[in-house]
Amino acid sequence: MMRERFVDTTTALLGDDPRTALVLADISAAAFEPAARRHPDRVLNVGIREQLMVGVAGGLALTGLRPIVHTYAPFLVERAYEQLKLDLDHQGVTAVLVSVGASYDRAAAGRTHLSPADVSLVDSLHGWTVHVPGHPDEVPTLLRGAVAADASAYLRLSTQHNARPYGGDGTLRVLRDAGPGAPLLVAVGPVLDAALAAVADLGVTVAYTHRPRPFDTAGLRALADTEVILVEPYLAGTSARVVSAALADRPHRLLALGVGREELRRYGSAEDHTRWHGLDAVGLRRSVDEFLASAPASAGR
Repeated sequence: MMRERFVDTTTALLGDDPRTALVLADISAAAFEPAARRHPDRVLNVGIREQLMVGVAGGLALTGLRPIVHTYAPFLVERAYEQLKLDLDHQGVTAVLVSVGASYDRAAAGRTHLSPADVSLVDSLHGWTVHVPGHPDEVPTLLRGAVAADASAYLRLSTQHNARPYGGDGTLRVLRDAGPGAPLLVAVGPVLDAALAAVADLGVTVAYTHRPRPFDTAGLRALADTEVILVEPYLAGTSARVVSAALADRPHRLLALGVGREELRRYGSAEDHTRWHGLDAVGLRRSVDEFLASAPASAGR
């Protein structure tokens, strides 16, 4: 699982690089106990004080350390957003945020543990890189790269994943080429398998990325014709402004799919929420069929 790969990679980084530090707010503290015993000055658990956690990370960064900050997405991004804005960005220091829980992995825990808007909030900050791995095997390389980059980054881990890793540097990777003029579907992270299944018998080109920020706009312009379908595992439309801006000089139609804005007010499992938000293969196929059927007669396909 992604969380285990994160723990293993971070533990190794703490041993390899004396600049690396880890700040926790109880979540995953037990998994990092061996690392805390070996590096008590660089593994800090502040308890259930997420705002303090980010503030401590800002202080560590001011001393020259490279902090990794970790907890559930709603506590890391939504609850501590002011500290991200002030204690990191405003102070001109950087950190690597690593979340678990994604949009609704812990659906059974209720609304407190759901965070479909996290990437949108991080996107309101300046110059952050966002990684959304689609498989556990993508996590170590992404984490090591983020720590080495000395820039602010958000790594969004999930219990949901594709059947195989795809890696790469985050530029759009074509996994299914339907030829010139075909609609382009861009899948981010763990929604790829469902997207591929949804359009398996359609003339749709499918490209994958685990790095929605910075979005590969050059790759998008090279691949896109008239119709673009964006499938993201967080709030629907999060990357719509980036895609629209990249294609502003050419006629295009955009379908942005993701987690809906309406609060469902029910528990269920992560698989239930995927289905309710139309992000399973059946739901995606329904949305894609409606979108393509509504195309003007002059639109190329």
